[in-house]
Amino acid sequence: METVSENTAFGGVQGVYRHASSSTNCDMTFGLFLPEEVADGPVPLLWYLSGLTCTHENAMTKAGAQAWCAEQGIAIVFPDTSPRGDGVADDDAYDLGQGAGFYVNATQGPWASHFQMWDYITEELPVLLGQNFAIDLDRQSITGHSMGGHGALTMAMNLPGRFRSVSAFAPICNPSASDWGRKQLTAYLGEDETTWARHDATLMMQDSGFDGPILVDTGTTDQFLDLLKPEALAQATAARRQQAVLRMQPGYDHSYFFVSTFMEDHVSFHAEALYRG
Repeated sequence: METVSENTAFGGVQGVYRHASSSTNCDMTFGLFLPEEVADGPVPLLWYLSGLTCTHENAMTKAGAQAWCAEQGIAIVFPDTSPRGDGVADDDAYDLGQGAGFYVNATQGPWASHFQMWDYITEELPVLLGQNFAIDLDRQSITGHSMGGHGALTMAMNLPGRFRSVSAFAPICNPSASDWGRKQLTAYLGEDETTWARHDATLMMQDSGFDGPILVDTGTTDQFLDLLKPEALAQATAARRQQAVLRMQPGYDHSYFFVSTFMEDHVSFHAEALYRG
């Protein structure tokens, strides 16, 4: 693992690291903020999954998460959104290919050889973090924005017991019924829609729900609201009587101004779960 950079921030260290990934068959880069409490032993971990077109860097520099994580003594990791490199398949559209991995394991060509983002996030990267940093993998929570909110919700519901809490900012809630989903799931997983269900938060909520608290914020003036379909997740959550707080925030759009505004709420929400028991 190569250290790309390390900067002191809020009493801790914001690092950027690169490593050869066996899941994606290419080099992957991630950001990791460690609070000063790591000097005393392993700290809880919050995952932040970013949205379409983003790298590890967008949330790391725009979301304002480090200050609140430092206050709570929590590490936060910012993985990349897809494999990258000259040999990695791509598409001219912004919402497919590099920058748009959708947090699935692709089974279709030309994507399958590299686009194994589910395994990278849920299997490979946690092991790497546990081996190299003072992180307590028994205390993990997950959040994300847009495509990353989709990934956070589906991973939390597919992996019971892994995450103590899940939250999302403007998540893609029902991708199998949205143009932000049907295109990508068809490309990566094929036309058999039964293989899509575990990657649809609304369908997963109907099927199994989540064994912990959920917080979701979406802006009422989000320019992509019809693609996100928050009402579908809300209906499934109510029908299941799932423990959740689903909020529509008046006047907010899809930008990092929205994310940074409510980041303190989300970090505090996760801190309560991570330090409980």
